[in-house]
Amino acid sequence: MIITFLGTACMQPTKDRNHPGILLSYKAENILMDCGEGIQRQLRIAGIKASKITKLLISHWHGDHILGIPGLMQTMGASEYSGKLEIFGPVGSKLYLENMFKSFSSTGTIDYSVKEITKPGKFFECEDFLLEAAELEHGIPTLGFSFVEKDRRKIKLVVTKKLGIPEGPLLGELQRGNDIVWKGDKVKADDTTSVIKGRKVTYISDSLPCNGALNLAKYSDLLISEASFASSLKDKAEEYKHMTAREAALMANRSESKKLVLTHFSQRYKETSEIEEDAKDVFADVVCARDFMKINL
Repeated sequence: MIITFLGTACMQPTKDRNHPGILLSYKAENILMDCGEGIQRQLRIAGIKASKITKLLISHWHGDHILGIPGLMQTMGASEYSGKLEIFGPVGSKLYLENMFKSFSSTGTIDYSVKEITKPGKFFECEDFLLEAAELEHGIPTLGFSFVEKDRRKIKLVVTKKLGIPEGPLLGELQRGNDIVWKGDKVKADDTTSVIKGRKVTYISDSLPCNGALNLAKYSDLLISEASFASSLKDKAEEYKHMTAREAALMANRSESKKLVLTHFSQRYKETSEIEEDAKDVFADVVCARDFMKINL
């Protein structure tokens, strides 16, 4: 699993920071969380083909989080994208997207679907993982997202070889957690496999501290949270319905997350040492994201 930060700025980009965008790559999936202006260029710089994107998660419809969508989809079309882009977002996303494409003459369109998330909880599931959402507090409908990898079983080869179980369907059944019968005896999956706990990545977009964010973040291996301001500008953070770095760190602490990555920084911060120090007062394992930073989880 690789997480690539394509944009880490707030409302106004800087020469070093693009508008928001985070790509989570897992097996054949490339899930883009938010799509700020210029994301297609950021992908090119990062050496990632736009045609690889399989899903787009939209946290909310403020311009800095969505203005890259038309250009990205046109680039995907020009790259002969053969899949169907699955788009998930808050209520109103279908109409917003329709109006966006009505505003100009588009070429190279791709096949896509839009699902509006109407309630907190699971909104997508497949064999390997599920996606969850929670409502945040930002003045307009806003969502946070979690990628939750399912637990998987690893065969204890020493045990299965000792029993003489050959490679093939029987090992597959054990790996799926099903007991089998071998040479007339029952073989339990719990005795022949070990459980590998699935990983969890949570993305908290623009929001004040709220229960939705805290509940979604619980037990995350990697918690990615906005931190537009340091605590010295707490009043401004509250005015614009954003979190301070310290508030994001408190959320990480209370949610028992393992690692915190801060992003979505106000353009007033030329460098992020003040923000990082603000967070480290209450949570040790924290880092400030930068454009093109990658995390292997």
